[in-house]
Amino acid sequence: MRAARLGQDGAIKVEEMEIPTPGPGEALVRIVQAGICNTDIEIASRGYKGFAGTIGHEFVGVIDTIAANSHTDFCVGQRVVAEINCVPEGCGCRDYHERAQHPDRAALGIFKRDGIFAEFATVPLVNLHPVPDSLSDDEAMFAEPLAAACQILQQVHVKGTESVAVLGTGKLGILICQALAITGCHVVAMGRREDTFEPFKKRGIATKLTSDIADSEKYDIVVDCTGSEAGFNTALSITKPCGTLVLKSTFAGMTPADLTKVVVDEIKIQGSRCGPFAVALAFLEKKQVTVDGLITHRFTLDQTVEAIQKAGQKDSLKVAIRVAPVAPEQ
Repeated sequence: MRAARLGQDGAIKVEEMEIPTPGPGEALVRIVQAGICNTDIEIASRGYKGFAGTIGHEFVGVIDTIAANSHTDFCVGQRVVAEINCVPEGCGCRDYHERAQHPDRAALGIFKRDGIFAEFATVPLVNLHPVPDSLSDDEAMFAEPLAAACQILQQVHVKGTESVAVLGTGKLGILICQALAITGCHVVAMGRREDTFEPFKKRGIATKLTSDIADSEKYDIVVDCTGSEAGFNTALSITKPCGTLVLKSTFAGMTPADLTKVVVDEIKIQGSRCGPFAVALAFLEKKQVTVDGLITHRFTLDQTVEAIQKAGQKDSLKVAIRVAPVAPEQ
């Protein structure tokens, strides 16, 4: 099979390799389509925890093989998406959140386990989620980042009367704003460039340039998904006393922070990572969250290097890698 692999030299190459064999409690999944996120871009440019191997973690695929003696309701040929955190079989984790925080976890295409920019990948059965027939491959591909957006709703009780600011007008920001808006709260997307606002306006989400934020402007809940030190500091500055600041992206290196403000204003800081796939798939199926128009560029698996480069450019939102041939229309 072909796979896009990060070498120890930091270069990504599409190589031929053996099709992996699923271990106990695993399935071999034929990858249909994959999405590139900022984590993939960071791994490609800076590396992460010395990882080398097949990269990528957002996908929709079809079960090809299930390991013998597996007790599961899944079947060969079923379309699936998957959580990224893989834990040892029999470790006792009861749900996605415990898997995400297990000390011996691996993460698909991020550390300790090959990812999914490949024709096939092995995935623990417990990580898989069935894709509703009503969802297209394009929609299903967004399940992983949308689940991460939905994790905020699991961690913070968002009231319909509250004001919420989301800093960062990229692909994750669009998903977060839609997920939060379901609660009825007033959501404002904030970014540095007005040319990134159109997907938000299309979905009825208010927008504002960060340069236009007033000194007195404060919000009950602020979500930072900028991935930048400046974004974090802006997010902290507009959080109301006794409000909540949700951190949805990681930073390279240490980030200076005004912790005195956190203490004096009694601000709650909530880290937020992977989330519930079942909720994300339900939002997509009910059209409460829409992703039409968010895929701006498409590539093949052999074009993975070019695809990652494009994903890091300002004129792109979500970049998709089509692995399996597109089925002919009936």
